[in-house]
Amino acid sequence: MTATVHGFQTQVTKLLDLLANSLYSNKEVFLRELISNASDAIDKLHFLSLTNQDLIKDDPTFKIRIRADKDLKTLTITDNGIGMTLEEANNHLGTIAESGTEAFMKNLTGDAKRDSQLIGQFGVGFYSSFIVAKKVTVLSRSVNASEDEGVRWESDGNGSFTSEQVKVPFRGTQIILELKDDESEFLDTWRLRECITKYSDHISTPVELYEEKYEAPKEDENKDEKEGEKKEPEKKFEYTQVNNAQALWTRAPKEIKEEEYNEFYKHLSRDYQDPLTYAHNKVEGDLEYTSLLYIPKTAPWDLFNRDNEHGLKLYVQRVFIMDKAESFLPNYLRFVKGLVDTNALPLNISRELLQETQVTRKLKKALTKRVLSMIDKLSKDEEKYKDFYKQFGNVLKEGPAEDYENREAILKLLRYASTNKDEAVCSVSLDDYISRMKEGQDKIYYLTAESYEACKNSPYLEQLKSKGIEVLLMWERVDEWLMSQIFEYQGKEFVSANSQDLKLGKLADEDDKKKQEESTEKNKDLIERFKKALGDKVKDVVVSTRLVDSPSCVISESNRMMTMQMRRLLEASGQNIPEDKFTLEINPEHQLVKKAYAEMEEERFATWANLIYEQALLADQGALKDPSSFVKAMNSLLIG
Repeated sequence: MTATVHGFQTQVTKLLDLLANSLYSNKEVFLRELISNASDAIDKLHFLSLTNQDLIKDDPTFKIRIRADKDLKTLTITDNGIGMTLEEANNHLGTIAESGTEAFMKNLTGDAKRDSQLIGQFGVGFYSSFIVAKKVTVLSRSVNASEDEGVRWESDGNGSFTSEQVKVPFRGTQIILELKDDESEFLDTWRLRECITKYSDHISTPVELYEEKYEAPKEDENKDEKEGEKKEPEKKFEYTQVNNAQALWTRAPKEIKEEEYNEFYKHLSRDYQDPLTYAHNKVEGDLEYTSLLYIPKTAPWDLFNRDNEHGLKLYVQRVFIMDKAESFLPNYLRFVKGLVDTNALPLNISRELLQETQVTRKLKKALTKRVLSMIDKLSKDEEKYKDFYKQFGNVLKEGPAEDYENREAILKLLRYASTNKDEAVCSVSLDDYISRMKEGQDKIYYLTAESYEACKNSPYLEQLKSKGIEVLLMWERVDEWLMSQIFEYQGKEFVSANSQDLKLGKLADEDDKKKQEESTEKNKDLIERFKKALGDKVKDVVVSTRLVDSPSCVISESNRMMTMQMRRLLEASGQNIPEDKFTLEINPEHQLVKKAYAEMEEERFATWANLIYEQALLADQGALKDPSSFVKAMNSLLIG
């Protein structure tokens, strides 16, 4: 069969260009990636062979072999795993078979440091070969194929590859790297041994290295009859197992070094950096299982693609069953990596049946609590938690609405900015807030807006600030959605600072109430003129008690008024959202309101009233439906 030339998928070509520029500062990771791929191929076949031993009868002992040839300048990695057909080789080695690849590639900027981090998060597996190789040849034969149905795939990484069907006498996959001239270090067996021990000691499949062995001559042959001298030891080459070949999670935690946990994480997740934290637990009793859970340092580029596959690796009695089993953790913990190994599930469990079993439900409950406990422990380290929250805080906020059972535990982990701190840093917990409540305060006050600046400078804060009441500031998109789903924490009700009723309770000042009644009576004419000018644009016009420095604000009867940000999100999703009607609160002591009231011409007063109303809308909503009319009115009043 004649080899066919194929062009790489566009994304692959871009990726190879980046790799060619040595985005990986540590080139030896290519060996970790290829060994991990080989291990995965063996795991898949091992699982299939449990119900069909005939699949491996010709080669029943699983192994990964590595051989360097200094004369040919090649490095060969061979596994006897599941192998590939021609179609699979073209698909797996010619494209990046990951959802959202296009979005990932758009994130690449040309900044070497940032791009290398993105690539590390995405994982490049086989393509890392081109970091050190000028040419890569792959020979493979699927477990379900005959010798004559083998595959030869070849590329120099410059935009195309060739593939053809050839005779391959062995099952599995062999990758032959023709190394670049300046990568000859990876032809030295001591260097390869060092890399295998460092990165792949935990691989449960034996990793064997072809290396020199010296065999001393037998005692009675020590003397040469003619020369009377000792013979030199005989030099031989053979495969020697290099790695420990014991599944890391089956060992006692006290026997495992942190470096080993870190390297296993990189194998498991294909991340390029160490995890932020991890937890290794073995549980015995009615439900026996072992879990090894990791929290990454950096959020994956597609964290907020809720449809993206995620989840833990599932092992049953140390046999790999499936990757990305999403049934063991809720969606808001989708950033957690790791595995669970149990003997309480059957080996032939399917992804569909897995979701329905009582064992799965129990494991999910236990593992969720384990992760929340990990995060809570992490929160005791302020600097580490700051890093964690920057990466994963927004996805954690999905939790209180999704996981009612753990709602309080999740809310305890959330962090906010507040009026107590003059910085846009989310470092205040709800427990911190409660500990600083004023005497007589029994509500948690918060404000959502489109930005930190909009929160910090909001007129809604003026009265609360004047009373020394702390307000939590929120400006992420998820915040408004979250606050529409939760109503209290530790028995303390959440109250929005833009609510019509702030429910100040014991914090309310009787003098303020009296002053408002007097002000309302005193400014009856002003209120009536505003009501007449604005008509049905507003629900009502009242004198404000909350405003100190601002002329006006808009409020809603609801404790949770919909902002323009939320309105846009819902309208973009195709929902028909009815118009809000607000109550306009005015500050009759403000110079702008006084100037408007002094206007005797009713048409011009109406222009002032609309301007003051739309100013309040703009401050609250961040946008107006007709900004040009607002600007036109403002200009006409400025000109006089």
